[in-house]
Amino acid sequence: MKYAVVIEQAESNYSAYVPDLQGCVATGSTIEDVEKKIREAIEFHLEGLKEDGLLIPIPSSSVDYVEVAA
Repeated sequence: MKYAVVIEQAESNYSAYVPDLQGCVATGSTIEDVEKKIREAIEFHLEGLKEDGLLIPIPSSSVDYVEVAA
């Protein structure tokens, strides 16, 4: 499955979350670090849902960029 991930720069690190997986978050010191950690967090989150007998959410969020004059 392919889930949308939002990565944001914080004051001293990066954070990431998955809109389709409530509570699935990660932080890292670099973009590469947070990408690795959110991938691990998604896998862990999905394993937990399976173990609890819950449905795996189908990815439904999409991302795009909108260009505007500033």
